[in-house]
Amino acid sequence: MSDAATASKADLRAAALARRAAVPAEARAAAADRVAALVETLDLPAGTLVSGFLPIRGEIDPQPAMARLAARGHRLCLPVILDDRTTMIFRAWTPGEPLEPARFGLSVPPETAAVVDPAVMLVPLAAFDRRGFRIGYGKGHYDRAIARIAAAGPLLEIGIAFACQEIARVPDEPHDRPMRLVLTEAGRVDCGADR
Repeated sequence: MSDAATASKADLRAAALARRAAVPAEARAAAADRVAALVETLDLPAGTLVSGFLPIRGEIDPQPAMARLAARGHRLCLPVILDDRTTMIFRAWTPGEPLEPARFGLSVPPETAAVVDPAVMLVPLAAFDRRGFRIGYGKGHYDRAIARIAAAGPLLEIGIAFACQEIARVPDEPHDRPMRLVLTEAGRVDCGADR
């Protein structure tokens, strides 16, 4: 990526994260409930394995959505960053099962939990556009995990964010893989209509 594109992404990320941080607490809870209601619109095969995440740094809370998915009979897993600090894997998890503290302020399933590859990924975002391109936190964890899992079979990526994190256009590159959907409190964004 060029230095200009990297600087542009950093500026867009910082602005979107500042808007996200300004979302009031009562609006956060309502947004999480709205996104949970939107997962009911997902047409997923029975028992689909879905990766979720536990919110950090002001992220929208996907736990109500994950609870609805589990109630519909879908299996869940959570991301885990390995000791090399670059590799992200996913471990099976059911809401209510114990978690262990990990780096980056995360809580993760224990090492005894099965390592799995999800068919559907709920992806936390710093920023996104309507084409489905996203800006993450700049470490590439999700980029590498998505590339690895998608190379092995079908993968549906669904961004989860506040509506205020939408931007006009993410500076994307040929290797970037767009998401198919983004769920926000303002509704469901079916991405790619203008691709």
